[in-house]
Amino acid sequence: MNKYGYRFSFGPWNLHEGADPFGPPVRPARAFADKLKVYQELGFDAVQFHDDDAVPELDALAPAQIRERARAMRQVLADHGLSAEFVAPRLWEHPRTVDGAYTANDPQARAYALERSKRAADIAAELGTDLMVLWLAREGTYLREAKDAARATHHLLEAINTLLAYAPALRLVVEPKPNEPMDIAYIPTMGHALALGFQTADPRRVGALMESAHAILAGLDPADECAFALAFDKLWSVHLNDQNGLKYDQDRSFGSVDLRRAFNQVRVLDENRYWEKGMVGLDVKAIRTQPAELATKHLRNSLAMFLRLVEVSRALDRQTVQALIAARDYEELDWLILNQLMGR
Repeated sequence: MNKYGYRFSFGPWNLHEGADPFGPPVRPARAFADKLKVYQELGFDAVQFHDDDAVPELDALAPAQIRERARAMRQVLADHGLSAEFVAPRLWEHPRTVDGAYTANDPQARAYALERSKRAADIAAELGTDLMVLWLAREGTYLREAKDAARATHHLLEAINTLLAYAPALRLVVEPKPNEPMDIAYIPTMGHALALGFQTADPRRVGALMESAHAILAGLDPADECAFALAFDKLWSVHLNDQNGLKYDQDRSFGSVDLRRAFNQVRVLDENRYWEKGMVGLDVKAIRTQPAELATKHLRNSLAMFLRLVEVSRALDRQTVQALIAARDYEELDWLILNQLMGR
């Protein structure tokens, strides 16, 4: 653990082959065992899991087999000095969920999504984590008239309540995103995620995950999205990265596009003692042109950037900041922050 008490995680998908919608992989695949070495080498503490990252091909396995293989994965993590931060059901790649998972018009598709999510909860328990992330990837529409949005919202609520009842020790975090892969998603912002959580059968066990790029795609400031959840003690996980404009979800290295924006995310997390609440999750991917032997630097850089910005934030002269705020001298405050970021 670093001197600030922060713990860091990333998902195995962040060591990827560089394929995109317009082209094939450009780097060879890495075995999971090789990826675990990268966690150790770079100083990470935990692994973010999709359910089938932990238990491949789980749809073909019985519940007892799933639990057994999840227990084996927990031992693998322990052997590498790692733990699991969370498990997320991967509900967006199966043919049954092409029109949605929890909000599909087809009741059989909704039933599949719930059963798959229960198995993900089983995996989480065996991995020793009480946290499940719900990225509602296909919960939305390409054509607004294709679904009843009010009814779909109740389907989401019912799904969360079902999981809360199934796994009494489980905490759920909703990860909002405004679009992609769906054209327009039902839970686009932190406000939507928290509103949904507060309506559940046990709001104490439902929180949120803020991803920087998702907030930017919604035209919002990631620091404010963090602050909104922190105000209710509901920010239980983050995916820090960066984003160059309102494009597809780029997952750029944290702070690589907008340093001031990254600084403000770190500042709001640090001032609210986030290290006591959750891990700093990174969801960053190497630039497509990066050679295979160099395709871990995005993770190294993002972790180092976070810790450097903690130092910058804590080095601010708080007395001067408060005096400038009291005087409403925001231009001078702006200049103070800029100089701090430039190391002057």
